[in-house]
Amino acid sequence: MSLVVSGLFWVIGVMVVTAVLAFVLRRARQRVGREANNEVAGQVFTVVGGVNVVIAAFVLISLFDAMDKAQDTSYDEANALVAVQWASESLAEPERSKVQQLTRSYATVVSEQEWPDLQAGRPVHPEGWELLTNLQSTIEHAKTTTERQENSRVDAAAQIWNVYQARQVRLNSSGSGVSGVVWFAILVGSVMSVALMFLFGGPGVYSYSIIVSMLSGAIGLLLFAIYQLQNPFSGGASVGPDAFVSALARLGSGG
Repeated sequence: MSLVVSGLFWVIGVMVVTAVLAFVLRRARQRVGREANNEVAGQVFTVVGGVNVVIAAFVLISLFDAMDKAQDTSYDEANALVAVQWASESLAEPERSKVQQLTRSYATVVSEQEWPDLQAGRPVHPEGWELLTNLQSTIEHAKTTTERQENSRVDAAAQIWNVYQARQVRLNSSGSGVSGVVWFAILVGSVMSVALMFLFGGPGVYSYSIIVSMLSGAIGLLLFAIYQLQNPFSGGASVGPDAFVSALARLGSGG
């Protein structure tokens, strides 16, 4: 099921349920002085709804930023990996060939093995760390006989550190998500906001049901967006392994 279809089912389902509930409650207790509640209920709704919207909007903006950061970080990591191979071109054998083999293996492991784990929210296999450690050790212990080789070794070591930093940020991003406390606050605030609408009086039963359904639909849409964005590597706007697929092509062709 596509993101649009599932989103429509979610939002329309919430709207239908709340519209039917509003219709039944209004017909059961119609014209029982609800207009007297409007002033007090309106003030309470302003506070409750406002706080809930602020929390949800803050969470949604944070998730958008996390998704953009995860994508940028994946490209930083992949580009630094390519730079490692570029810098190692001046090293002597067998270190040069070993660096080329390790960089390609690392890109393959990240794109084909680690990414499915990130999408599922599982801890990644330690093979990626092992390859990175071997790569760092190979460069650190590479023998140099000229100033150019030594400069290349130093540059490659610096790029390895960049790969390490970007990798750590990427792995941390997969477990960021939305905490249970925040979900609790948003869900309870959403239920309270919709429940307060049942205390208002004034409109006819059909227009009243439409108003309540519109409010619940907007809240449902916000919750659906938060749910889809809570893991930057899965959901509707997931970050894919495109950076490492492109890096692997460059590494396979010698950079």
